[in-house]
Amino acid sequence: MKWNEGVKTIATRGAPSWRALSVLPLILLALAIGMPAGGGAARAQSAADGSEAGARGGGPDDSQAAVVLIYHRFGETAFPTTNIRLDQFEAHIEELSKPRYNVVPLSTVVSALAKGEALPPRTVAITIDDAYASIYTEAWPRLKAAGLPFTVFVSTDPVDRGLGGIMSWEQIRDLHAGGVEIGNHTVAHAHMPTLSPVRARREITRAAERLEEELGAAPTLFAFPYGEASGQLMEMVAEAGYSHAFGQHSGAIGRHTPRYYLPRFPVNESFGGIDRFVRIVNALPFPASDVTPDDPDLGAPGAENPPTFGFTLAEPVEWPKDIACYHSATGRVERMEQLGPRVELRFDQPFAAGRTRINCTVPTPTGRWRWFGMQYYLAE
Repeated sequence: MKWNEGVKTIATRGAPSWRALSVLPLILLALAIGMPAGGGAARAQSAADGSEAGARGGGPDDSQAAVVLIYHRFGETAFPTTNIRLDQFEAHIEELSKPRYNVVPLSTVVSALAKGEALPPRTVAITIDDAYASIYTEAWPRLKAAGLPFTVFVSTDPVDRGLGGIMSWEQIRDLHAGGVEIGNHTVAHAHMPTLSPVRARREITRAAERLEEELGAAPTLFAFPYGEASGQLMEMVAEAGYSHAFGQHSGAIGRHTPRYYLPRFPVNESFGGIDRFVRIVNALPFPASDVTPDDPDLGAPGAENPPTFGFTLAEPVEWPKDIACYHSATGRVERMEQLGPRVELRFDQPFAAGRTRINCTVPTPTGRWRWFGMQYYLAE
């Protein structure tokens, strides 16, 4: 499977992408999929209907909806950008232990996506990156006591080198034996888009070899370090045998989410308050397809900066007029235009070197939010 196979969900396989469409077909498509007007009376009626399906009122199919969380460190307050305080983490566990949530291993989400199977409402998966020692000493005991499964993405070189603050292979084997899923996070946790193709491929394949050597099983899950990816890297991950891969940008997963750049909501001290946490674990998929640019690497051949960013609503959302998009450095994007199901954003300034995130959200009548994110990377 190619990394972007299945992403262009409106067109059939082999059909031209949105770039080849004229304005008229887009308008006809808007009429065909029945974009709702989003009027006040319709909202009031939908809100009065207590059921999720009734509240959608013809909204997107959320049968494959899932939220994936990403943590790094636990109780390591010297590193606030990657750490979660233990009191925050315990509040998260308390919330996720409520009966309304369906907390599952990440492989369960991936399997459902691959097979086109439905997931229960409010499905959540917990992931942790980078193999810090506090996963073993702080996170695992708490998650195990609560009966919550999780996945750890391991970069193998820091473990091989025995770096301080990193788990040992013995500890990782303990996790694995205890039912914790271990995924591939490359060898050296490098900025992958900056590497040569030979080096990048080696980062993917050698890490898988080391994990199999130490754990007796090849990894089936992959996450990009820093969430930095490119179309070429996604091709490599697919060629290495992975059916899905994860980034580090916000958003809920759904039927139309690109399988080789799946989102995960980052959680740290600044973004770990319980109000925000409840909001993100209740997030719903935003049915964005035909995203442009679909390559997250702004240094790729032919890439523009600032990018001409846009997406198509593959299914109608409840209140399309309330879509709002945000730039991680400049805030709300004012230059946004909707033409039928197509949403286009324009930026006044080039994206700075490093990582830039675009987030688009829209409320639903039930008080939950549909959330779509994309991260772009430009090498220094």
